[in-house]
Amino acid sequence: MTTKALEGIRVLDMTHVQSGPSATQLMAWLGADVVKLEAPAGDITRTQLRDIPDADSLYFTMLNSNKRSITLNTKTERGKQLLTELIRRSDVMVENFGPGAVDRMGFTWDRIREINPRIVYASIKGFGDGPYTAFKAYEVVAQAMGGSMATTGFEDGPPMATGAQIGDSGTGIHAVAAVLAALLQRTRTGRGQRVNVAMQHAVLNLCRVKLRDQQRLAHGPLAEYPNEDFGDEVPRSGNASGGGQPGWAVRCAPGGPNDYVYVIVQPAGWQPLTRLIGRPELTDDPEWSTPQARLPKLAKMFQLIEEWTGTLPKWEVLERLNAENIPCGPILSTREIIEDSSLAANEMVVEVEHPERGSYVTVGNPLKLSDSPVEITASPLLGEHNAEIFIGELGLGDEELRLLKSTGVI
Repeated sequence: MTTKALEGIRVLDMTHVQSGPSATQLMAWLGADVVKLEAPAGDITRTQLRDIPDADSLYFTMLNSNKRSITLNTKTERGKQLLTELIRRSDVMVENFGPGAVDRMGFTWDRIREINPRIVYASIKGFGDGPYTAFKAYEVVAQAMGGSMATTGFEDGPPMATGAQIGDSGTGIHAVAAVLAALLQRTRTGRGQRVNVAMQHAVLNLCRVKLRDQQRLAHGPLAEYPNEDFGDEVPRSGNASGGGQPGWAVRCAPGGPNDYVYVIVQPAGWQPLTRLIGRPELTDDPEWSTPQARLPKLAKMFQLIEEWTGTLPKWEVLERLNAENIPCGPILSTREIIEDSSLAANEMVVEVEHPERGSYVTVGNPLKLSDSPVEITASPLLGEHNAEIFIGELGLGDEELRLLKSTGVI
């Protein structure tokens, strides 16, 4: 029988909202036993943006599948004792509270490694050490301070946030990489270690090409950008590809908000592209025939392409461009993604049964391992596994569990 990559690894999940839960969910998909520890009131996202009364929100269910849930008030003395036992039995502990919150519970790194020298203790924070440490961190704040917003949008518009949650879920992925590296190192040293990942740092890592371009500005304008004017900072450049080959989103028929195809013009694609758009004379025209000649006229080039694409539906444009091996992709709306048969076939859009919600659609595991199959299961109900873990694993009695519940410890 095939085992999963992280089978046998216990993760104590003391996270909430998105950055932490996205990380621990990936570890659960990889086979770890993820025990989500929540305050008796539960993760705040269980009730945020609810679409069905008295049922866990999609915000929660889509970030906490394949986990077990227990409740524990870690401010009580008995709660601290039980947390100590949970730490002792875990391989990984992950938290994303405000700076210093876990220390104030009495669980400093020194105390945690005293309890369990082999544990990998990961913290996700908004910022690293320095003047921003105490700032409250949110998705778009991280985008703002990590370089994303300043370089997203059009030249004549304000800074823009990206729809991709690069601050929260992007940081979660970075945290998973760090935890897995620490677990691998433990196999050689026998020791756990402290892992720190900051949202600002993760966004910056994803924006590295913009820092590349900041330094290139010292040697003149950035030719691959469609902008006419350059100052001393990387400008917002709309839908420019940001790479060595120019690209743009061109409008298609009938002109709806997502009737666009993103087209990249490589040197080898110029000749077939000129034929498709009905301008074959541009193939050998010295004003257009080379990439260097086209760079100063990118806006005009994509205008000519759009005059052709604007007469056709995006799926037909896609078919004709792919037939000529021209890199392109349709702008897929959220509805189109949910209904996309290929994403369903790849188990990237999956349907899950939930005891309160019924059936809902969620995102599947993007990490495909041949020997570690994944079945997406529903997120746990609040405290669903209290008896299973506190009685079955920690050895508490039925009567004590009832007492803990009546006194607000769980």
